[in-house]
Amino acid sequence: MSGAGKFRGSALVGGALVAVLLAVVLIAAVWTPYNPLSIDLNTRFAGPSGAHWLGTDQFGRDVLSRAMAGARISVPLALLVVALATTLGLAVGTLAGFLRGPVEAVLMSVNDALMAFPSILLALTLAAVFGAGATGIVIALTIAYTPTVVRVVRASVLSIRTREYLEASAVMGNSRLYSMLRHVIPNTLPQVAVLATSMFGWVLLSESALSFLGVGVPAPAPTWGNMLSSARPYLSTAGGLVVVPGLCIAATVLGATLLADALSDTLRRRGLQ
Repeated sequence: MSGAGKFRGSALVGGALVAVLLAVVLIAAVWTPYNPLSIDLNTRFAGPSGAHWLGTDQFGRDVLSRAMAGARISVPLALLVVALATTLGLAVGTLAGFLRGPVEAVLMSVNDALMAFPSILLALTLAAVFGAGATGIVIALTIAYTPTVVRVVRASVLSIRTREYLEASAVMGNSRLYSMLRHVIPNTLPQVAVLATSMFGWVLLSESALSFLGVGVPAPAPTWGNMLSSARPYLSTAGGLVVVPGLCIAATVLGATLLADALSDTLRRRGLQ
């Protein structure tokens, strides 16, 4: 298969996976086959059937409904974290790369200190500090993933700030703030878009990991992470309970990664990277 064919294939697969995920989120916001919190002990560990397409869990709750509700919770959380991390990282990285000097030294020292910790370990520590729940997860993951955005944006700004059009802007009497808003930030957006797309999958994976460890969105609210956690004791007797949330997480990460790769290739072909 040619390079162009592989590129189109990746873009189609990634786009399709993400589109299906977003469609499930929208559908789950208004409808699920069953109440995802409804317990029916008479149907515990039921296998796939016409009534329950993906079976039921240890409390007789419909697995498909819980997976759909999990998407409704996890995906908006991941999107919010990505939006906050990219916005904050874009602002800090632009200031550090454009102003240089003491501003850069202070900002990058703090950023490097945060980057010294693995993202998931930093997020786990912060989630324990801020407490379980959606708010704590968003704060913890935003702080954990912002340093990566800062590093990418700063590197891009260091390259952009030497361009002729910035010198022309200064000669015309434009302020440094105007130059940053008008010329620097718009030219960093392609790189930020690629990073944000890829980051979405990893943020959702981190959110699932935190929920699995018990410091995410608390049960009985269904998320893919706590679905995996609650199914762990029954791995040998009802191993299928881990398959659905596991496949949901894997498909999301794969879709986001393929879409980010396709976007990166598109920008590279157009000379924007």
